[in-house]
Amino acid sequence: MHVLVTGGCGYIGSVLVPQLQSDDRVSEVTVLDSLTSGSPRNLLDAAFDDGIRFVRGDVRNYGDVEQAMRDVDRVIHLAAITGAASTHDRREETFAVNRDGTENVYTAAEKFDVERVVFASSCNNYGRAKSTELDETVEQDPLNPYAETKVAGERLLETYLDRDAFTGTALRMSTNYGFAPGIRFNLVVNHFVFRALTDRPLTVYGDGSNWRPFIHVRDAARAYRQAALDPDAWGARVYNVGSEAGNYRIETIAELVREELGTDLEVTYMEDEDPGPSYHVNFDRLADTGFEPEWTLREGISDLADRFTEPMTRQHSIQQNGEMR
Repeated sequence: MHVLVTGGCGYIGSVLVPQLQSDDRVSEVTVLDSLTSGSPRNLLDAAFDDGIRFVRGDVRNYGDVEQAMRDVDRVIHLAAITGAASTHDRREETFAVNRDGTENVYTAAEKFDVERVVFASSCNNYGRAKSTELDETVEQDPLNPYAETKVAGERLLETYLDRDAFTGTALRMSTNYGFAPGIRFNLVVNHFVFRALTDRPLTVYGDGSNWRPFIHVRDAARAYRQAALDPDAWGARVYNVGSEAGNYRIETIAELVREELGTDLEVTYMEDEDPGPSYHVNFDRLADTGFEPEWTLREGISDLADRFTEPMTRQHSIQQNGEMR
């Protein structure tokens, strides 16, 4: 199969593209990316041979999407403005990229007879929910432009699926964490680990009681790959993606980072600040696909710390041995 990954130079894409290349069912991968926030450097783990094609383009420009869509069998649509809290100040741009760009992807996929489209949605769509059993049937309550556009993207997908333009599904992804070539530091786990390693207090907005589900970026990439390549197993139109064990309060995340890194750094609570959405999610439907996350949060925190400190440890060793001038 020939798979198109929009936003393939981003955080998840930097892991997903090599995963697709290593799958025997995939003959070619096309990456469409504007390089506004991603970088070609994020694809250093990819194999640059006849099996990969790169199109520099913007999903807001339909012509760019058409160029990337030619001869494609499956689409994984990741391209988006992320960082939910920051989108309050970028509302118009967020809708242009995340909503209008998504419609361009669906329109081109229908035109070129693409078999399947997987849309990157988010559990952030649930807003501040009191229930601790948020399954896919619960009404979404988006609290920021990012989540609003993801809800809009799901509704657009329903329209195309209803007219049999292609098969597809939306993955309401848990909050990502973990090391990847295109790592983001505006995600709470990654941010906390970085702050802890640089001896800065961990800042929690609100009282830390708000819930979030978490999933390692490599598990997230596996979910997108499986949903695109194995449509029979992923037959529902929407899935929450994560695990029951991955639901944590933010205050607990701070404590886990302190424990795994063996630090007594202060945790500062900014209770006058908006803590953002809170959602404790149910993943029973996901279990029917056979997918299970492989990483635990503790493992991901420890791996991040190792990745960040390894170069510093090596440099210190070289200096101690007198090999560095």
